[in-house]
Amino acid sequence: MTYTPDIVREKLFSLADEKYKKFSSSLIPNGDEMIGVRLPELKKLAKEIAADDWREYLSEAPSDYFEEIMLCGFIIGFVKSDFDTVEPYIRAFIPKITNWSTCDSVCAGLKIAKKQPERVFEFLLPFTASEREFDVRFALAMLDFHFVNEKYIEKIFEILDGITHEGYYVRMASAWCLSTCLIKFPDKALEYLSCCKLDDFTFNKALQKSIESYRVKPEMKQVLKQMKRKRVN
Repeated sequence: MTYTPDIVREKLFSLADEKYKKFSSSLIPNGDEMIGVRLPELKKLAKEIAADDWREYLSEAPSDYFEEIMLCGFIIGFVKSDFDTVEPYIRAFIPKITNWSTCDSVCAGLKIAKKQPERVFEFLLPFTASEREFDVRFALAMLDFHFVNEKYIEKIFEILDGITHEGYYVRMASAWCLSTCLIKFPDKALEYLSCCKLDDFTFNKALQKSIESYRVKPEMKQVLKQMKRKRVN
């Protein structure tokens, strides 16, 4: 089957769920216009296109709807190739990210980071210093999903300390990433927290996310509760 933009859009509208659209729209303020397609259906379609002429589709794909943008990100994640092949498509996709849902859902699916971590990590670094909020969020979400491990944990702390963007979605991504660090490397993360340069909001939000996690031991939660900063930016 040839997946042209018109055929794909028709398919997306055939999968629309009005109740899901209303629910999802309420969770994504200032997001792109929605059709109302559930993520499993989007991923299924993306996998089919990734196994077909995905380059042709991505070169012509429109970005009028939330689902059309998300679909492109999922396709890139499903492509079976090396980073050199998909890197231009990832780079072209990032400016299309305008909300946390597209950012985080697509980042979670970019498994190329597991196959070629060194290449992907170097690719991400410039985005951590971007002036655009969702460029930075993209980099932080990728670190959170794919790089919280023994090799990169100290580098992540350095990156978190160097983030200067003050956008809400950047701060939340930093907090989520640090929370993952606390869950996987509690001792190293606690050491970092004792001398980090994080603003009060990000610091306290990371503690909150960790305290709410079932993966954090009760005794650790007590330690984190006592670390909360009283003044919040």
